[in-house]
Amino acid sequence: MKVAFFIAKRYLVSKKSHNVVNIISLISLAGVTVATMGLIIVLSVFNGFSDLVVTLYNSFDPDIKITAVKGKSFDPVDLKKENLRTIQGIEAVTYTLEENGLVKHNDRQFIATIKGVDTEFTNVNPVSDYMVDGDFTLSDDQGQYAILGSIVAYSLGIYLEDPLAQVNLYVPKKGSRINTLDPTSAFNQKLVRPSGVFAIQQDFDSKYLIIPLSLAREVIGTENNISAIEVKVSDDADINEVRESIRALTGPSFDVKTRLMQHDLLYRILKSEKWAVFFILTFILIIAIFNIIGSMTMLIIEKKKDISLLKALGATRSMVRKIFLIEGTLVVMTGAILGVTLGFVVCYLQQEFEFVRLDNAESFIIEAYPVAMNPVDFISVIGTVFLIGIAASFYTSKVLVDKNQVKLA
Repeated sequence: MKVAFFIAKRYLVSKKSHNVVNIISLISLAGVTVATMGLIIVLSVFNGFSDLVVTLYNSFDPDIKITAVKGKSFDPVDLKKENLRTIQGIEAVTYTLEENGLVKHNDRQFIATIKGVDTEFTNVNPVSDYMVDGDFTLSDDQGQYAILGSIVAYSLGIYLEDPLAQVNLYVPKKGSRINTLDPTSAFNQKLVRPSGVFAIQQDFDSKYLIIPLSLAREVIGTENNISAIEVKVSDDADINEVRESIRALTGPSFDVKTRLMQHDLLYRILKSEKWAVFFILTFILIIAIFNIIGSMTMLIIEKKKDISLLKALGATRSMVRKIFLIEGTLVVMTGAILGVTLGFVVCYLQQEFEFVRLDNAESFIIEAYPVAMNPVDFISVIGTVFLIGIAASFYTSKVLVDKNQVKLA
């Protein structure tokens, strides 16, 4: 083994008698290096975008959400906050009530989701950190207020500095029919002044208008019901254990979903897209690695005299195959190490200096391509490169030696 490794290493670094062999060997090494680096960079950028999407959803969705299995709302008489707070790991609990309604300002109108929240909402949801105009004030001594998503506010032409700015909320009365002579009688109506505008991401910015829970109950037409209970889990708690404890308390009549489960389809799509990209790039890697077959073929032809000399010294066919297997493996290992190193350096520089910018960055919430390096990706890429590389080297060392009719004992 030591002899085979020594000879293979000499073949790798020594100058060949034909320049074309040197060139093909360098092309093989460069191909593996570039393909490996490309895999690391693309997967890291994909991780960055995935983390960005998840972070944006995390900015509005609670750690755990409790909803009724049947119906849009329920009376929380059996799920009081005090009972939920007895569960270890729960940091805060808030009641919310949602209903679609018409929001009108002057001559503009918009269909939005009216979300009523109680005073503990900001302890569970960090939406107050994403205010772009005004502040997160739902009530004070002078009355009750509304917080609007940025697209909702823009569509309505809301100007917070206007002291007379108010929005009309219309929600259909349950079981009521529209009177053609007075259509507004079929709706519960409330007037509220906007106090702030938030901007998280389009799904939320174009959908929500947040008001106090008491006002939401009035405009929706319910006395005690809520749509959901949102829970904040402590950082040091296991969210799945907390969920199971809540399920034991709520029983089968309620759905208890973690943030991951609330957007299960989104997370599965992101994961499947990442693996699809990985396999597509792996095909490119296979093409790059199989350049080794070409370079090794040229090397075997060039080293026929050396092989004959090894035969005379007592080398077996197995030893010759082992030399070229190690030779190919060394090329793959060198290319993989260089590729991973260069990929890491490029990703690190992008994280620190953001030198690759997005086109029309002013239209996005970020200005440069996001990067998130995951150790699992590095291990997967290295493992894939080694596996494909060793397969190519094995083919070269076993099949091509025989095809070139190297006569050995």
